[in-house]
Amino acid sequence: MIHKGGCTNHSTKILGIAGSLRANSNSTRGLKEVLENVSTKYFAETSIVDLREEVLPIFDPSNRSEADQVVMNVTRKIVMADGYILASPDYHGSMSGAIKNLLDYYWKEFAGKTFGYIVASHEKGLTVMDQMRTAIRQCYGWSLPYGVSIHGDHDFNINGEIANKSLSLRLEMLARDIVVYSKLLRKQFLEDVTNKESFTFAKYYE
Repeated sequence: MIHKGGCTNHSTKILGIAGSLRANSNSTRGLKEVLENVSTKYFAETSIVDLREEVLPIFDPSNRSEADQVVMNVTRKIVMADGYILASPDYHGSMSGAIKNLLDYYWKEFAGKTFGYIVASHEKGLTVMDQMRTAIRQCYGWSLPYGVSIHGDHDFNINGEIANKSLSLRLEMLARDIVVYSKLLRKQFLEDVTNKESFTFAKYYE
């Protein structure tokens, strides 16, 4: 059964997921900047799961930990969101363990929803984004065709403020696109779940 919380009759809900356990994380700073734009410029509702603060147990398929309060709180936010932004550091060319652990908990909750990506990397973080996209594709989620890469030494000043105008513009673009496409794709997906057409992937979630 598909979870039908979403943007059909109310404002679009965007959930940011911060996957760094580092204090003053660059990927988390970038994520918060996007969420601020989502809220103030594009008038969507926002919330955040900061995995440094909301520590999920290691996923164990034989013991799903549904009664764990952190799991319950995170799941509630996951279900209600229409779109997501995953923010991760680049660890050995891959996403953080915290992000992968969160993704392991969910599947149908992501179906038909839109994802954007932020990666903090001394390179471009392309393999990190590719691996996150692969995981989301397996859950039948949609991904924006680009991500935002952050290089902390170049992009932030000593006060932790964005010093790179190009980065600011890309983060604003991500804010705009995640709201627009989350609303469009989520609305169509929920319509496809209930309509009489036989040949849509959404029919598998009826």
